[in-house]
Amino acid sequence: MTDTLPTATDETAPPQTPRQRSAARMADAAAGPVRWLILKITLLAIVDAVALYAVFVLFLHSEWLVLALVTAVTILVNWIYFSRRHIPAKYLTPGIILLVVFQIFTLAYTAYIGFTNYGTGHNGSKEQAVSSLMRSSLVRVEDSPTYDVTVVERFGELGLLVTDPTDEDVSVGTTAQPLESVDDPTMEGGKAVAAEGWTSLTFADVLERSGDLESLAVPFSDDPNDGAIRTQDGQKGYLYVSTLEYDPVAGTMTDTETGTVYTDTGEGAFTSDTGEQLLPGWQVMVGFDNFIKAVTDASIRGPLLAVTAWTFVFAALSVATTFFLGLLLALVFQNKRMRFKNGYRIMLILPYAFPAFLSALVWAGMMNESFGFINQVLLGGASIPWLTDPWLAKASVLLVNLWLGFPYMFLVCMGALQGIPEDVNEAAVVDGANPWQIFRRIKLPLLLVTVTPLLIASFAFNFNNFNLIYMLTNGGPRFSDVSIPVGHTDILISMVYKVAFTGQNRDYGLASAFTILIFIVVAAIAIISFRKTKALEELN
Repeated sequence: MTDTLPTATDETAPPQTPRQRSAARMADAAAGPVRWLILKITLLAIVDAVALYAVFVLFLHSEWLVLALVTAVTILVNWIYFSRRHIPAKYLTPGIILLVVFQIFTLAYTAYIGFTNYGTGHNGSKEQAVSSLMRSSLVRVEDSPTYDVTVVERFGELGLLVTDPTDEDVSVGTTAQPLESVDDPTMEGGKAVAAEGWTSLTFADVLERSGDLESLAVPFSDDPNDGAIRTQDGQKGYLYVSTLEYDPVAGTMTDTETGTVYTDTGEGAFTSDTGEQLLPGWQVMVGFDNFIKAVTDASIRGPLLAVTAWTFVFAALSVATTFFLGLLLALVFQNKRMRFKNGYRIMLILPYAFPAFLSALVWAGMMNESFGFINQVLLGGASIPWLTDPWLAKASVLLVNLWLGFPYMFLVCMGALQGIPEDVNEAAVVDGANPWQIFRRIKLPLLLVTVTPLLIASFAFNFNNFNLIYMLTNGGPRFSDVSIPVGHTDILISMVYKVAFTGQNRDYGLASAFTILIFIVVAAIAIISFRKTKALEELN
């Protein structure tokens, strides 16, 4: 038989003294704060680790402003949560940070892009553009010395560890970082094979990344006219120089083969006297040019006005049709004599239960002109262009959105009607009101008090209902003779997507300008609508 220690539930355990009971209570009381302190320190340690990594990356890329902001916010968060004061700030800080990052910063950055030429061919800085232009026109120097090179990597970026054949000086660089001297490299047979802070790639790794190696050109110095070191096999490197000559003082780029001089005209690209531009260019501020272009360029103004008008019609009709169908069904289900109401309700809300983008894809298949279920089965082999005719496509979009949206309005109206006191209805009946008068003069006004804010929200949602348009018609059928790829069923948000992310020329600046206009329109409608709804509050 083995001896066991007495436990708190063991009847044979000796009774605790008052001092023991007091000590146990103190230990239990202290255990809670200690656990919370450990949890707090752990969470703050994770936040600080992420912030430290972000600071390191920002330091490498010389993003000083963002680095300062990250450092300041991290210090502030630690100060707040390690302080015994500032209790409200402990609860408000996470929400404020998320609000700034995901709302205010996003809106401010979108507005900033709207005043730039950011887009295809104008993605980076002037220095990056110069480097890219000269790198794209590199030719090998005929009498170039042969450099021993080792392919290295740091943070996923390839570089070259270069050994000079004349004095055996060792330097390292990447596509974005010119060669700089290396202290205490690892040498083998007069060739540098490793350097501190870099990972040397094996021959197998070099073969695997041969595609990246072909595009690797390490600038020889800070002066882009000095050329770059390139390698084909990862073992030997050669000096390449560009057929373009850059003059930073004059701000010109000269083609040494043709003698053509391209000048920085302030428009974000080197431009010749004939108007020919060297691309890529760089990002510059263009003021209100994107907004002016949207309303003055005939190839953009026409589709913009048509898309804007359709967007308002689509949003208004979507709200109206879904609301009145949902209200009608809610009134029908208020009849106490109806049987199996729960089963009917479940069937009616099924469209709302399925993901909207999947439902839109299913409807797109059923409405296909050639093999869709509607044409082939329901209409006996008809060939109705539901999604390719401009007017039928718009009607199809409204029909599908009605099917997707009425369950939400049905649930909202049913709940609002159940919230109207029964004695109000009974008093109206006693006064001699008929059912139509009761609905129009009593139920509908009281209902609107509850649902009007939801109708405004539904209008804003449908105003930006990208999923339905993209999945059902992709904005088609497309307009003819326009410079942007938009169609008859595109709404503003889908037009913005196409301007920014489709086609050969992606104009993020113009798309951001459209986004700002959409924000202003939706905000103005919401403000006006909410002010108008204050009159309904008097009914309460």
